[in-house]
Amino acid sequence: MRRARKFYEGVLGWKPARVFSKDFIEYDFGRGTISVGYAPKQWLPSRKGTSAALEVVDFDATLAHLKKKKIKLAFPPRDFPSCRMVGVRDPDGNLVVLHKRKPQPTVKKKG
Repeated sequence: MRRARKFYEGVLGWKPARVFSKDFIEYDFGRGTISVGYAPKQWLPSRKGTSAALEVVDFDATLAHLKKKKIKLAFPPRDFPSCRMVGVRDPDGNLVVLHKRKPQPTVKKKG
């Protein structure tokens, strides 16, 4: 958890909302919450690790921030029709995908 908090708070800039114990913390984002916990006897990680995809406000600023913090990329920035994304790994090897959705054309309904 010490390594995880250093990464999520120090690198990604998350602010703790609730600290329930040394092994469980929550971070609020808008109307949602992300929990980070350590409970190896209750929740075993998969052999391939876990992953999460999180949308950022400014993709270019996020890339610049990662570069400034000298964070190694799990995969380089990728451009898709729906979004731009980049992957990093937390200290335990879990994949964290940071992405920014692109504006999508609206579809007119018939009738």
